[in-house]
Amino acid sequence: MSRKIRLLIVEDEVAIRTGLVDLFVFHGYEVAATGDGRDGLQQALSGHYDLILLDVMLPGINGFDICARIRDRDREQPIILLTAKSGDEDVIQGLSLGADDYVAKPFSVAQLVLRVQAVLRRSRIATELQNQIRLGDQVELDCQNLCGRCGESEHTFTRREMELLQYLHANADRPVSRDELLTRVWGYAKNLDLETRTVDIHIAKLRRKIEPDASQPRFLVTVRGAGYRLLVD
Repeated sequence: MSRKIRLLIVEDEVAIRTGLVDLFVFHGYEVAATGDGRDGLQQALSGHYDLILLDVMLPGINGFDICARIRDRDREQPIILLTAKSGDEDVIQGLSLGADDYVAKPFSVAQLVLRVQAVLRRSRIATELQNQIRLGDQVELDCQNLCGRCGESEHTFTRREMELLQYLHANADRPVSRDELLTRVWGYAKNLDLETRTVDIHIAKLRRKIEPDASQPRFLVTVRGAGYRLLVD
């Protein structure tokens, strides 16, 4: 018998937390939950969870700090942030700290389940994409070890950042649309109606790491009306 998928839910609103626990237990997950930030951090660092659902506003320690602490320890742990719908800055900060995705409150229960399933699916897929990427004579990326350099600067990457670069590299002959990236890199179903800035924010993060000048991209370029393209020459 295969083991159940284990989720950790860190959410201080009792009604939301209880509802989420019931929802994912119904879908067959093993769920742990807490409403306190410090306890959530302790559980996240000491337990072994397939995915963490993490609210931003928490007592004790906020979701941003928890996300950063988790990423210091584990760059591959799947994390989805729960943010206020109007919190655009929350979204940018959370994804910059290494969250895999975000879901804005108030959220659709059905969409939340789909996005959890998508992140879990991507975390289980063993890609056969290239493990070493070179861009020009300045950028070298070690995809397997999630690290690389641009000139004299060395950087670490999250698994999702590197998967995004690998997919763009494998399709370097053409621009790749946001919808295709959401489907092939994030694992979302086609035609799923998503309001997300996840792709754009990840692109911005990557440009700060692999571009000599992020304000004038040389390798990771925008193709107006078509998406993004990785120039490897």
